[in-house]
Amino acid sequence: MTVDATKALQYETDFLSGVEVNLGAAKGKYFRGSIWQRSQSDESDRLRALLASNRIYDREKLKSLPANRRIAMHGFERRFIIGKRRTGIAIASVLSPMSHYASSPDSEAPPIDLGELVDHVNKLAGEKRVPHVIGVCSPSGFTEAALNARLDMPNVTVVLIEPDECGGWRTKAASDSADPRVLRIFDPEGTNEKIDRVRRVIEEHSADLLTGGLSVSSVMNKVGLPDDVVRQAFERTAATDPELRLSKKEGEFLLFRGASVQRQERKGMNVIDRIRQLFSGEGDEAEKINLLAERRAALAQRRDRIYGDIGKLEKKDAELFAEGKAATSQVPRRRLAAQLAQLRKDIARQNATAAMLNKQVDIISTDIHNLTLIQQGEKAQLPDTAELTENAVRAEDMLETLRADSELVGSLETGIEESLASDEEQAILREFEAEAEPTPAMPETSEPAETPPAAETAEAEPSIPAEPAADEPPAPAPESKDRRADAEPM
Repeated sequence: MTVDATKALQYETDFLSGVEVNLGAAKGKYFRGSIWQRSQSDESDRLRALLASNRIYDREKLKSLPANRRIAMHGFERRFIIGKRRTGIAIASVLSPMSHYASSPDSEAPPIDLGELVDHVNKLAGEKRVPHVIGVCSPSGFTEAALNARLDMPNVTVVLIEPDECGGWRTKAASDSADPRVLRIFDPEGTNEKIDRVRRVIEEHSADLLTGGLSVSSVMNKVGLPDDVVRQAFERTAATDPELRLSKKEGEFLLFRGASVQRQERKGMNVIDRIRQLFSGEGDEAEKINLLAERRAALAQRRDRIYGDIGKLEKKDAELFAEGKAATSQVPRRRLAAQLAQLRKDIARQNATAAMLNKQVDIISTDIHNLTLIQQGEKAQLPDTAELTENAVRAEDMLETLRADSELVGSLETGIEESLASDEEQAILREFEAEAEPTPAMPETSEPAETPPAAETAEAEPSIPAEPAADEPPAPAPESKDRRADAEPM
C-alpha cells in the first residue's frame, strides 16, 4: 500500500480524532479513575530540524507532514481530602518515518520495524508503576517482525494499529494479556462507520443483485470486517429498500433483489372471491418472484464458488506445467503429466457444472422477468377497450359542444356591440370618417416670373408717380374673395 506524506497526515488525523472519542467514552468504564487530565504533544521540533538539514525552510511544508502527534489521558482517584493518586495512563500515539517524509515526501514510506517500535514504547512508558495502555498507529504499517513480536512489559499493554487496503483499520495486541475491549477502544472506526462502508460496497456491487445476490462471506473479503458487522449492514440495507430481501440458505446469509411490494387484496372483495383467490393460486406473483430470486441468488453464489475453485485449479495447472517443463528426467515428467491429466479433467467437470448452473440461473431469470411484467401490468390497472372507446366518444362530444358554444358566444358579442351604438352616434362616427378622408390636390399653374419687391425697387431708384393718361380709364378696384366666389357659376 503506497502511503505518501499527504495520506499519512490524513491517517494521523483520522486515528487521533476517532480514538479520542473512544477514550472519552471509556473513562470510568474500562479505565480506572474519577479525575482525568488530557495532554497532547508531538515531534514538530524534530521534524523542523530534519527539514532544515535538507535545506527546506517552508512553513507550509512543515504543516503538510505528519508530526507524530499523540494524546494522553491521565486518570486519578481522590485520596483523603485534597490529595489524588494516579490510577493509569492511556496514550494514543502515531509513529511515522519522519526522516523519510522530510527528504522525499512523495515516495512510498517504509514500514516501522521492531527496533523503532520498542524505542517509541519505552519513551512513552515512563513511570512503570502506573498501568499504561499504549496504542501505536503507523500510517505506513509495521514489518512482520514488529507485528509478531511480544512486548511483555510490566504494567504496559501495547496495541498496534495500521490502515488496511479496504479503507478500515487493523488492530493487533502486542501481548497475550491484552483485553479485547482495549482493541475496540483503539479502533478509530466506529460501528456505524463500518456499516456505512459495507453499504457503500453493496451499492458498488448493486448489479450483482440483479443477476444473483451478495453473500456475507463475499463482502467480508472485500471490506475486511467480521460477519456480524456485515450481516447488520445487510439488515439495514434491506430495511431501507422494499425490493431487497435477506435470506439464510445453507448456513450463508444472502442479500438479493425480489418483488417490490406484496400482493394486496382488492377493496370490496367478498368471502367467496377471497376463497376463490386462495385456491386459484393466481395473483401471487410477488411471492413467486421472491422465491425464485432466492433460488437464483443461491445458485449464483454456488456458481461463483465453482469459478473460484476453477481459478485455483488453473493456477495449480500452470505450476505443474512449469514444473514438468523444467524437469530433466522422464520419471517426474510422467508423474506430472498424470497429475495434469487428472487436474484438467477436474477443471472440465467444474466447467460443466458451472455451465449447468448458468443455464439454471438464466431460466429462473427469464421466469422472474415474465412474472415482473405480469405484476407491473396488474399494478397499473389500465382501462379496457370498451372504456377507452367510451371515453374517446365522450371527449369528441365535449369538443363539439365546446365549439358550438364558442361560435354562439362570438355572435352574441357582435350583436351587443352593434346595439350599443345609437343612430345619432352612428352619424357622428360617419362625420369622423369623412373628416379623416384626404382633400383632392389643386391643379398646378405656371408661376409668374419673379419680380423684385417694391421696397427694394424704391430703395434703388425713387419713383415719381406717373399721371394717368387722359384716354385710359381708371383701373377697377380689386374684388374680395367672397364676392368672386359668389360670381362664379355653380
